[in-house]
Amino acid sequence: MAHGGNRYRSQKIDMPRGAEKSLIRINFAGIHGTERRHGNCTDMATAIAFVGAGPTTIYTLNALIDSFGNSSGRPDANITIFEVQAQPGLGTPYRPGWNDPAMLSNIASVEIPPLAETLIDWLGRQDDDRLRALGIDPSGVDERTFYPRLALGRFFLDQFTQLVERARAKGIDVNVRARTKVIDIEAVGDGLKLTVASARLTRSEEWFDYVVLATGHQWPEEPEVRPGYYLSPWPASALQRIPATKVGLRGSSLTAIDAVVALAVAHGQFEGHEGEALTYRSKADGALQLTMMSRKGLLPEADFYHPIPYTPLAICTQAAVIRLIEDGEGDILRRAYALFRQELEEADPDYATRIALADLTLEQFSDRYFGERADVDPFEWAQANLAEARRNFAREITVPWRYAILRMHEVMALIVPHLEEDELERFDRFLKPIFVDDYATVPHLSIERLIALHRAGILDVKALGENYRIDSHGADRGAHVLIDGEDHHYPVFIEATGQRPLDVDAFPFPTLIEQDIVQNAADTQGCSVKGIAIDEGYHPVSDDPVSRRLYCLSLPFILGRHPFVQGITSSHEMGMVVGAELAAAIARRASRTAVRSDQQPGASI
Repeated sequence: MAHGGNRYRSQKIDMPRGAEKSLIRINFAGIHGTERRHGNCTDMATAIAFVGAGPTTIYTLNALIDSFGNSSGRPDANITIFEVQAQPGLGTPYRPGWNDPAMLSNIASVEIPPLAETLIDWLGRQDDDRLRALGIDPSGVDERTFYPRLALGRFFLDQFTQLVERARAKGIDVNVRARTKVIDIEAVGDGLKLTVASARLTRSEEWFDYVVLATGHQWPEEPEVRPGYYLSPWPASALQRIPATKVGLRGSSLTAIDAVVALAVAHGQFEGHEGEALTYRSKADGALQLTMMSRKGLLPEADFYHPIPYTPLAICTQAAVIRLIEDGEGDILRRAYALFRQELEEADPDYATRIALADLTLEQFSDRYFGERADVDPFEWAQANLAEARRNFAREITVPWRYAILRMHEVMALIVPHLEEDELERFDRFLKPIFVDDYATVPHLSIERLIALHRAGILDVKALGENYRIDSHGADRGAHVLIDGEDHHYPVFIEATGQRPLDVDAFPFPTLIEQDIVQNAADTQGCSVKGIAIDEGYHPVSDDPVSRRLYCLSLPFILGRHPFVQGITSSHEMGMVVGAELAAAIARRASRTAVRSDQQPGASI
C-alpha cells in the first residue's frame, strides 16, 4: 500500500550520468555509548549485529520487526548495522558507480517481495521528473516491467530508512554505522566479539549476542587485475576507461549483457522510436568489437509470461522431494529426475511427446533442451524468441513446459546438499544449467539491445566448447583465448560469468575459521564444493554452541551447496527464517528476565 505525503527529507549528491540524486537522510550514529561485554546479565537487551546493509539485511530486519506485530511492549533489543560503503541501504547490485545507469535489473515489481510498500506503489508516488532521472518512462510503469538497477537502489534505500524508523518507533535502539568495516569476528564465551575499523575512528572491539553476516557479492574494488584483463565487470565505472577496441567477454547471461551495454553506451547510443526496431549508433567508427563467449555459444531467452504467485506443482512437490531425501534409499538424483520428468509430462504433454521425454536420461534431456537453439544462429533465435515472448505477454499466454521448469528449480535445489560426489557433478553439469537458463531469462529490452548491437556489426557470440583455454599471463594485454588450438587475442578481456562460489579461504573473518566455527563445506558435507557449511537455519555447521548465534547469509560462501540462493527473492526467504529466529531469541531473553525479576526479594506474587 502506497504512503502519501512528504514524509522524507533529502540531500543532494552527485551521481553519474543523470541518475537520481535524492537520497534519504539517515542518522548515521557513531560508536554506541555503552560498550557491550560478554557475560552481561540476562536482564540486559539482546545485542544484534548486521554486517552489510543491502537487501538481505533489509528483508531480515523487516521480518524481525514484523515478528513483534502490533504489540505495545518494547522489544528489548539493540541493533547495530555495519556498512563499509558511505550509503547503507542500497546493496551492491543497485549502487551508483558500481552499476551503469543503463543496466537493467532482471526482476519485475510483481516478483519483488514487498517491504513497507511494493516497488510499483513506490514508483507510483514518485513525480515524473524523478522517474525520468532514474531512467524510467512515467507512462511505462507497470508491475511486470524491468527497471534500471539504480532505480531499485533508490527503492531499497527508502525501504531501509522506513524500517529504521519503524524499529526506533517500537523502542528498539538501532545504530547505523556507515563507512565502517568489520575486519574480524571471534567467539568469546557464549557471545561474539567484532573487531571494527571506522573511517573516522580507531579500531575497536564490540560484543554482540547474535551476528548476521550479509556481506553480499564479493568483487575486487579494482577489477583490472592485469593489464587489459578484468576479473569482473564491476564496478561499472571502471569499464568507462576501456577504449574502443576488440573486447572479449566470458559469459552470455545478464552479467555479460550488463558489461556489453555499459561499453556500448560509453562509445555510442541506442536509438528507438515507437513501432520501430531499436538501433545502435557508434561513435567509435567500427573500432569497438565485442564478443560474448560461453561453452554453448547461446544467448539467454527473453522473459516469458507466467502466473505470479506460482501455481502449485502436481508431482515434483516439496513434500515429495523431502520424502525422497529422508527415506534413506539413496540414488537421490535419479529418483528426483524421475519426479521432474513426470511433472514436465503432466504440465505439457505436447512438449513431452515432441522431445520424446519419457525415454530421455538426464544427460539426453540436457542435450535435447539446448540442442534446438544450438543448431540456430543465436541472434536469429533471439529475434524469434523475443517476438514469441512479446506475443505471449500481450495475450497472457504461458508456455507450460517453461513454467514447470521454473517452478521446479527451488524444489529440486533441496536435494543438492544431500547428493553424493558423482551425483553433484552430474547435477551441476546437466540439470543446473537448465534451471539457470529457465529462471535467468532477461528483460525484453536487453535482448533488443543485443540484436541492435549485432546489426550494427558491434557484437558477436562465440561457442567455447569443452576444449578451450584462456591465457591472461602473457606479454600481451588482455587475454589469448585458445579454442580447439586456434588462438584469438583480445586486448581487453572481461570475466562476466557472475558471482561464483568462493573457497572458505576467502572468508573475510579468519578467527572464526581458526576456531572451527566456520568450516569448509567439502570437509563437513562430503563433496568437493566451494564455500562454508551451513545448516537449514543458515548457522555454520560446528560443534561449538556459539555457531547458533551466527548466521551466514553471504552468497559467495553458500552458493556451492545452495546453487539457487541468489537474488532478491532469496534475500527475502533467508530474511524470513533469520528474522523469526532473532525475534524468538529476544522473546526468550525477555521471558527469562521477567522470571528473574519475579524471583527477586520483595517481588509481587
